[in-house]
Amino acid sequence: MFNNKNNIDLTKTSSYNYELPKNLIAQDPVKPRDSSRLLVVSRDGSKPFEHKIFKNITEYLFTGDLLVLNNTRVIPARVSGKKKFGGACIEILFLHPDRNNLNKSWIALVKPGKKLPPGTLVTLLDGTEILVGEKLEDGLRNIFFDKTDDPLSVIHKLGQMPLPHYITETHSNPEQYQTIYSNIEKENSVASPTAGLHFTEELLNKLLEKGIDKTFVTLQVGLGTFRPVKVENISKHIMHSELCEVSQNAADLIIKAKKDGRRVIAVGTTVARTLESFAKEFGSVTSGTLDTQLFISPGYEYKVIDGLITNFHLPKSTLLMLVSAFGGYDNIMSAYREAVNKGYRFFSFGDSMFIS
Repeated sequence: MFNNKNNIDLTKTSSYNYELPKNLIAQDPVKPRDSSRLLVVSRDGSKPFEHKIFKNITEYLFTGDLLVLNNTRVIPARVSGKKKFGGACIEILFLHPDRNNLNKSWIALVKPGKKLPPGTLVTLLDGTEILVGEKLEDGLRNIFFDKTDDPLSVIHKLGQMPLPHYITETHSNPEQYQTIYSNIEKENSVASPTAGLHFTEELLNKLLEKGIDKTFVTLQVGLGTFRPVKVENISKHIMHSELCEVSQNAADLIIKAKKDGRRVIAVGTTVARTLESFAKEFGSVTSGTLDTQLFISPGYEYKVIDGLITNFHLPKSTLLMLVSAFGGYDNIMSAYREAVNKGYRFFSFGDSMFIS
């Protein structure tokens, strides 16, 4: 299944490169959501690729299948301000509350970081003052909200969606970057689990009518999503950590599906990473929370998922490596070439593939 006919060294980051014309990088989502294109790929490479519309996914999901979706919600995390003394413009990307000081401090990325020594005061657009703290690992900083006990309300009031750098057009509707099933109580991500953007209420209802069940897990999509692999030997790459959560109900449904021989379909790489992380850590999917640094690349043996719905990922990215581990390197790279040749739209607002 996981063939590599040309004996390409799959430990090299450059092996996961591909040519992508800039005009294929989607700048806007399609409407309706389920009218995006879908490339259907057999996991073992035994069948030719099929070109469909996403709502046709109903043809490839069977009664008894269990869809697992990530119900995280994206924080409007990008906030602008100015240095209180000097007036220089500052951009802050808030990542998550400081677990040691939940009500007063957030972990963030600030620009220009080199010009913001610890102790710098920044005034946000509504007049709120924040204090830039010490430098942490990976260029991150503590941001202190000394004059409010509700930093998230300030971020909500002033923040904009942290769209990826390759989306250069301005978007007036932030809900375009949220899945329709995102949970406000799980608002903890700085990027969307984009495979889920293709689902509509109508499509989910059709799947339910067909006897396809669904459940939700949560993975907080973090800054590492935007970070490229900077080393040529992928074994040297330090994988970013992300917090994931599985409820008791979700764990029960997944365990029962596996026991019954029914397929577990991951909607997105974040779900795949969550389920495989729990299985690796505990032997099977169980309820609880987990800080995962699992790096999935070819050679990894999947333990939980039987199918994967996923968008098209950046060249040389850990997400492309994860997908190649599931569908086979040759098979997936061939699918990517097919998608480019057929004019599929790539990345967050782009089209998707279903591998099973």
